[in-house]
Amino acid sequence: MEPIALDVHAHLVPVLPARLAALPGVAWDGAMTVDGYRLGLTAVYEPEQLIAWMDRNAVARAWVSAPPPLYRLALEEAAAAAWTDYVNDGLAAIGARHGDRLSPMFHLPVQHPALAAAVAVRAIAQGQRRFAMPAGSATQGLVLSDPAYAPLWSALDAARGFLFLHPCKGCDGRLDAFYLHNLLGSPAETALAAAHLAMSGVLDRHPGMIVCLAHGGGAAPAVVGRLTRGQVTGRPGARLAGVPDATLSFRRFCADCITHGAPALEHAARVFGEERILFGSDWPFAMGMPDPHAQMADVAPALRARIFRNDAALICDGG
Repeated sequence: MEPIALDVHAHLVPVLPARLAALPGVAWDGAMTVDGYRLGLTAVYEPEQLIAWMDRNAVARAWVSAPPPLYRLALEEAAAAAWTDYVNDGLAAIGARHGDRLSPMFHLPVQHPALAAAVAVRAIAQGQRRFAMPAGSATQGLVLSDPAYAPLWSALDAARGFLFLHPCKGCDGRLDAFYLHNLLGSPAETALAAAHLAMSGVLDRHPGMIVCLAHGGGAAPAVVGRLTRGQVTGRPGARLAGVPDATLSFRRFCADCITHGAPALEHAARVFGEERILFGSDWPFAMGMPDPHAQMADVAPALRARIFRNDAALICDGG
């Protein structure tokens, strides 16, 4: 079995019952109910189950983040600050107990850009450089090219921080059928975030910041040529002065390997660069890679081996 250096896309939900009791909208009875949604997948609360899965699949380390049910995008700023502190303190506690295998990616509340920047600055001052954030929000109308995020990008850039972007549910009613909010909407949300970051020049102005896109970059690799064509042909607003074309900017992204198909993964590797495709499992969710060696068996051996040994820590350190 080929060893896997790092999983950048694993989820855990921290459980601190005494603190949960003081947080409105959340309840714990062996599973967590968040704003009316019951997260009944018990493995997501148990770091030991993640480590056992890692052992079975030869995964050395995992960077863990909160899953989408914990994003709580409708919270006002004060409540979002309290919730973010809870999530990050809980993730830090998991990392402290399992420091040789698990490291937290601290949650950033995308719906409040100033708060997200403050959380990042405080964590960076304490030595943290790994973060995770929703890739915008259709419901709240959030796009990552908004100037309000400038302090966050500056903080991450100065620290050579790693930011994992994970999509959340859109608000297009046409996606209600066939589980399309997840199957189609999530890839589109990721591509939208990538387009805003690349075409606005955020990536080029902050070359020290490492942005990793979930699920192979979603639909972004499929549309990067079209984005570039829009710039070349002068489509209104498609090209900002001094911003390189989208194809070049996309080479600044990383992406995880969760595409569920070798051709899609190989195309993502061409768009982002083989050295910037990182292993991700989406543990413990079924839409991820619970059996990574079998699920990636049809990937070209050289590419698969490269992905398994790629290490985001080396990318962050300039290696």
